[in-house]
Amino acid sequence: MLAFKPVILWTDALIYVLIAVAAVFAWHVRRREHLLAPWKRVAHSPSGMASLVVLVFFVAAGLLDSVHFRPALEAKNAGEPVYSVDVLSLLDVVTTDLRQRTEKTYSAPFAAHLFAKETVEHPDGTQVREFPRLRFGAAHLKDPERELAADVLANGGRGVLAGIALWLAVVVGFTAGLAAGSRRSVSATWSAIWRGGTEVPWRAVYVALAVMLVLAGATVALAAKYHVFGTDKVGQDVLYLALKSIRTGLVIGTLTTLVMLPFALLLGIMAGYFRGWVDDVIQYVYTTLSSIPGVLLIAAFILMMQVYVETRPDLFDTTAARADIRLLFLCIILGVTSWTGLCRLLRGEALKLREMEYIQAAHAFGVSHWRVITRHILPNVMHIVLIAVVMDFSGLVLSEAVLSYVGVGVDPSMISFGTMINAARLEMAREPMVWWSLAAAFVFMLALVLCANLFADAVRDAFDPRVRTLRLEPAAAGGEAKA
Repeated sequence: MLAFKPVILWTDALIYVLIAVAAVFAWHVRRREHLLAPWKRVAHSPSGMASLVVLVFFVAAGLLDSVHFRPALEAKNAGEPVYSVDVLSLLDVVTTDLRQRTEKTYSAPFAAHLFAKETVEHPDGTQVREFPRLRFGAAHLKDPERELAADVLANGGRGVLAGIALWLAVVVGFTAGLAAGSRRSVSATWSAIWRGGTEVPWRAVYVALAVMLVLAGATVALAAKYHVFGTDKVGQDVLYLALKSIRTGLVIGTLTTLVMLPFALLLGIMAGYFRGWVDDVIQYVYTTLSSIPGVLLIAAFILMMQVYVETRPDLFDTTAARADIRLLFLCIILGVTSWTGLCRLLRGEALKLREMEYIQAAHAFGVSHWRVITRHILPNVMHIVLIAVVMDFSGLVLSEAVLSYVGVGVDPSMISFGTMINAARLEMAREPMVWWSLAAAFVFMLALVLCANLFADAVRDAFDPRVRTLRLEPAAAGGEAKA
């Protein structure tokens, strides 16, 4: 009997397809210099490369959380294997300690006691109101009041040193590889990197990697003995909840884009290329859709889907499957309601391109409309598509948080930044205030959205021909002045 039963959720399957498409696209781009050139310009941006390093950590956590399985249970009979109804992921396996070390209720970050007083009975029979000790957080300390600060510093310091050691190993190995590829000595390559004399800003990559590994090392070392971000109302580790929320944000940002692109590409290019009544119909459709409040459409769609799921429990064997199908439909409705902006941009670009000389020449030679669109129009609007997709990612992540906050987002059983914020909003009015759940969601969302925006800026600068033209003109002027 297998120790687990593989489970592929709908969003998991779509993520695997997206990875395969990205791999094929990367292979296709590497074989064509004109497609590779803009990505090389992206690699020349220090902020873009540094933000990419941080995004790699987020993507790694999301991918680990996208490999699901049901662990096997001990069977009483030797018949059919029995599997748990709980669906776990590889991230759950990696963070087993965080997942299983649940307290009774709230506890503050790095605390040794519960956040609220309880009636505790002592061995002599007396009952007093005090803050009980945590079962796991700082449980190794005999006198937390005197030992906690020093122990936190000691464990955090060891984690920082471990992160620095790992960083040095990675940097030395990578620098040696760069030196071998450029046929230079390791010392010369290292000196060029730290002077900023390399074509790719490896110095920014090394600095970002050092920050991430130091933070990760300190967090891992401290999380083994403390609740770094405290615990929530039911005693779950908030750091674990924040790590689990990453996948939800990434799924919303990527899968919604897959739904949005076909509508925007097809309708936008058709409206600008064919004009006439086709343009009028498409403009009427997206103008009408833009006039309807998106929240109302999303709420109506999600509520109808929720009724469908609840009335057909036989279709979904686990809670994770029910939550996943709601997440998938949320991505679909977000994509259906968010394609209009990109459609307008593509319509305007198609209107301009159809008047170009090479398009008119293709018409004169009798080239079909389909071939003109696929061979001439579509390749020349892909820079707009790529820029819009990358820049919309952060907005979609924030949309999930807002929708889950108002109750029409992901399923309440699914962990996300929005559900974390929704659970923390009522506790902000407590005295003393429970602030750490909201703070953890804020920190992780800020890091994810900020890095996505910085990378989007680098992509925009590399792919937008207007930006390159503005940069070349001052350079040309400076060259003429020198001449």
